[in-house]
Amino acid sequence: MTSTAAEVLRLLTVRGETLAVAESLTGGLVAADLAAVPGASKAFRGSVTAYATDLKRDVLGVDATLLDQRGAVDPQVAAQMAAGARKVLGADWGIATTGVAGPEPQDGQPVGTVFVAVEGPHGTSGEGVLGGKVVALWLNGSRTEIRMESVRSVLALLLEQLVGELTENERAQDTEQNGGF
Repeated sequence: MTSTAAEVLRLLTVRGETLAVAESLTGGLVAADLAAVPGASKAFRGSVTAYATDLKRDVLGVDATLLDQRGAVDPQVAAQMAAGARKVLGADWGIATTGVAGPEPQDGQPVGTVFVAVEGPHGTSGEGVLGGKVVALWLNGSRTEIRMESVRSVLALLLEQLVGELTENERAQDTEQNGGF
């Protein structure tokens, strides 16, 4: 369990919002990190581990033409996975991971190429695709290290978006509920 996962869930709970996860290369690690936090069910709706490309299309609604033309390791695929998780699981926020953990390249992308995405209820920062935000990562290390850094990165991206969206009223409520800190 990470402190980032705990903080994400705390903020979502304070806001009365929920989270859904779509994972490829991380294979359920993001969901496991979130579920390890006591009380996670107050905000965490669930996850889809869409390791196979056809599941990205059939379950999460990723555009088939996009997958055919660009492959599963693509920023638009990550954005559509996050939006799909949000829709399929009925959550306010969706996050997604897709990439190449190794040992071999995939879809013409080298090992360590990862895309993480956040899709929120208010269009988040307006960057990226579909009103959400997508970040490209080029990671080094072992397969395990690449997967763990992908988990850390997608949760940090969501935390950044949540903190950036807090209204003055929410900041005051959050401060009051946490003893003035």
